Amino acid sequence: MTNQNPGLVQQILDRIDLGLLNPGDTLDEAELVTTFGVSRTPVREAILQLEAVGLVRRLPRKGATIFRPTLEEFLAILEVHAKLEGQAAGLAARRLSRQGALGLEAAVAACEAHAAAGESDPDGYYQLNLRFHECVAVAAGNAVLVDFVKTNARKLLAYYRARYQFTGVIADSARDHRAIANLIFDRQTERAEAAMQRHVQFDQVTAMDLLAALS
Repeated sequence: MTNQNPGLVQQILDRIDLGLLNPGDTLDEAELVTTFGVSRTPVREAILQLEAVGLVRRLPRKGATIFRPTLEEFLAILEVHAKLEGQAAGLAARRLSRQGALGLEAAVAACEAHAAAGESDPDGYYQLNLRFHECVAVAAGNAVLVDFVKTNARKLLAYYRARYQFTGVIADSARDHRAIANLIFDRQTERAEAAMQRHVQFDQVTAMDLLAALS
């Protein structure tokens, strides 16, 4: 995401990644001015940049809010996101470096260790999950693809995080991560791409449950 206020935009994005800003939350200009110690102009510019990539919407009587999709929008974004994540995994299988392999293995091992410890900290697992997907995207060796993956992922992050509250999902996720990583390590391009697409996809019933949970 190219922007004129990289520090401010990134800090807002960090709030989204950490779950401090969730779908439908209002971006209060006055609060952002106070929190980040800037004038209203850079705050408004940052909000406009986030709006341009679909992470912020302006609603009547609410102003700028974090994007909250309808079911139709959710499924459409998810379809695109699954393709992007799958492409990243496929490219990673072709281009994985030694350093990338070490980082990916560490990310997968952390997810496995967390899953083995139980399901009492879904938010902690969510952060490890972000690290896994980041490692795969970076290993793809395509900065444009990484940017697209991150932007689309942020429209869905709150729903992925909510899903880890469901029994058994953390263990399933960690197993998927190991399987995908092994395919990448083995240079199985097509299989890695297909496995990643399956991993990030939701069925419509699950999507409806997650939308309801965060409404």
